Amino acid sequence: MLSVARVTLKGVFRDRVFQGIFMAALLFLFIPSVASLSMRQVTELSISLSLSLISFILLLLAVFLGGASLWKDMERRYSFSVLALPIKRSDYLLGKFCGVALFLLLTVLLLWAVTSLVVFFASGIYPSPRPVAWHYLFLAVFYDSLKYILLVAVAFLFSTVSTSFFLPIFGTIAIFLVGSATQEAYDFIHTPLAKDIPAVVKGAATGLYYILPNFTAFDLKLNAIYGVQVSGQGLLLTFGYFLVYTAIVLFLATVVFSRRELK
Repeated sequence: MLSVARVTLKGVFRDRVFQGIFMAALLFLFIPSVASLSMRQVTELSISLSLSLISFILLLLAVFLGGASLWKDMERRYSFSVLALPIKRSDYLLGKFCGVALFLLLTVLLLWAVTSLVVFFASGIYPSPRPVAWHYLFLAVFYDSLKYILLVAVAFLFSTVSTSFFLPIFGTIAIFLVGSATQEAYDFIHTPLAKDIPAVVKGAATGLYYILPNFTAFDLKLNAIYGVQVSGQGLLLTFGYFLVYTAIVLFLATVVFSRRELK
């Protein structure tokens, strides 16, 4: 499994994805200038724009690497050569996942370093009465990476049941959009304003809330921007949720992939 992860990581670098990330990271250079238009909240806006850009880059990587990594190997018949060796299909799948996840973590380290420089520069030129909560900024970036690693696992699950490129890509995007809105929908249907909504709709929304991944739980952007205190218990629960949900999705993916007939 480790050898597959290493080969996958090398393959991602060979595809020049990292160079594309480097080019996208150049957008961070313009954040202080754009944030200066705020006049009074330059530091806060710099943090917000930086975190949003990190989230956007990680989303693209999670969707396209997670959705195309396994599918591309099967399309080019690389998988047949590897699986002809004495290696289990589950080890092959988990190795591919670990390689992509490791690449995301390396990308996060790079983007975190760039973000820190941008925020430090903006806070130095335009001092804010509110000090920068660097530890919350780190937590926001770290939990953002966990969210997209979970999304990669979902993309791998779609890849194991699909014979085309479209389901892993667009299915992953759909899960991300719905999973980012389930918390708000769940909160709304339990308010007095939702009293006229049919019970069937409420039940469907509640079911989606418990079945689909809740990506809102990983969002610590407001905590990083305004220094709002983070619950330690909440962080542990979110991390545990990430471990359990990712393990379940990968287990389903390995079961499906092990029984799939490769042609």
